[in-house]
Amino acid sequence: MSSLYERLGAEQGIRRIVDDVVANHLANPQVNARFRHVKDLDHLKEMACQFFCMGSGGPNNYQGKDMRSAHQGMNISEQEYLSVMDDIVAALQKHGVDDASRGEVVAILYSLKNDVIRV
Repeated sequence: MSSLYERLGAEQGIRRIVDDVVANHLANPQVNARFRHVKDLDHLKEMACQFFCMGSGGPNNYQGKDMRSAHQGMNISEQEYLSVMDDIVAALQKHGVDDASRGEVVAILYSLKNDVIRV
């Protein structure tokens, strides 16, 4: 069986998914205020790509902050977190990621929940 990284399309597939995730966040009224004012969306996308690549078993190194530090002081609600997860799942579906692989991504995201919500 191939790794989650490979099933997501390796680095290039993950980059396309991340582009759509960010576009979904910007269009999502639940969370768009948090993303509209990001000064360097390219950097955000690069960090998200590195994170997804490494977290899905790819060879990439993530050079960003840990999740708790990255979200410290943002007071993110559970509803916002779930809304972001919905945006990610929608992007995965758009790119034809199968149900089992989407489930693995959701499980990874849930494992990070306590490092993001209300920290």
